[in-house]
Amino acid sequence: MSEAEISISAPNGHGFVSLTQVAERPQHPPLIAEGETQSAKDFKTDQDVRWCPGCGDYAILAAVQGFLPELRIKRENTVFVSGIGCSSRFPYYMNTYGFHSIHGRAPAIATGLAASRPDLSVWVVTGDGDALSIGGNHLIHSLRRNVNLKILLFNNRIYGLTKGQYSPTSEIGKITKSTPMGSLDSPFNPISLAIGAEATFVARTLDSDRKHLTSVLRAAAEHKGTAIVEIYQNCNIFNDGAFEPLKDAAVRDDVTIRLEHGEPIVFGADGEKGLRHSASGGFEVVPSTSPDLVVHDARNPDPSLAFALSRLDSPAFEHTPIGVFRRVERPSYDELMREQLDEAVERQGEGDLGALLGSGDTWRVG
Repeated sequence: MSEAEISISAPNGHGFVSLTQVAERPQHPPLIAEGETQSAKDFKTDQDVRWCPGCGDYAILAAVQGFLPELRIKRENTVFVSGIGCSSRFPYYMNTYGFHSIHGRAPAIATGLAASRPDLSVWVVTGDGDALSIGGNHLIHSLRRNVNLKILLFNNRIYGLTKGQYSPTSEIGKITKSTPMGSLDSPFNPISLAIGAEATFVARTLDSDRKHLTSVLRAAAEHKGTAIVEIYQNCNIFNDGAFEPLKDAAVRDDVTIRLEHGEPIVFGADGEKGLRHSASGGFEVVPSTSPDLVVHDARNPDPSLAFALSRLDSPAFEHTPIGVFRRVERPSYDELMREQLDEAVERQGEGDLGALLGSGDTWRVG
């Protein structure tokens, strides 16, 4: 990007002062110098981590801190933006820049940051209540715009910070403090919602599976555009065991489907089961030796298969896919915006902010 000059006129007691900032920003986050290293310890702050003992957030925090050094991006060029909720304490515990914002608005704030600062790696940390209730509008628009940011959506299917009310992902009939006779709302499926919004990268993982969680984070970080990762996260105080079948060694291999791009979809303790398309248009479980198994294609521009896979954890099927559902390429919003700005400058020349502020009807107060 060419050198840009920003002039701001500000009132003081003696008229106006002019502040000029000259900066040249790279198009990508700068990396640490060759020979230098970063470790998980470099991304830890001196703040006491305050979640309930046993909360799944601890495991996610450790995984993120352990993974970020791989990116070799300078800490001062990494930003975590959060909303409100238990997950939104995250920026306090990351030794990077951070912004603990307001309820549901983290994607909006992160959008402005990512669009104006291509030299930053911008991450959003949010929860199912924060992102899918008051923040639902901001979430879907950041996904459809394909802003260059990474969204980690912690889903524990409950409001934890406000002490146990049902959330937008709680199942029908959920008994909580706010629904003593059972929830009547049909829950959101965050993966289906993201695919429906044409998100270019959509994935799901678990708080307790460090290896899988790290691999999904790595893939999200490599993606250009919006990457949303739903992380099943246990709230052991208000919704303990919500994802126990996916963690119980006795049954997890029978109910969990691990998606791998380009590979037939198989599962089971010995990989003995597979998926194929059924006559009704859905899926059916068959022996993995069947010749017509569904092959997962995360890079298919048509989101139909990814969306169908996202519905597998419905009560009618009761299998849960994890991994990357969709990973397609599309120009990012911020990239397209910068192209428009460059085109405008080429047509009209460099702008003069001072002249713009002083144009038209102006007046001085005081």
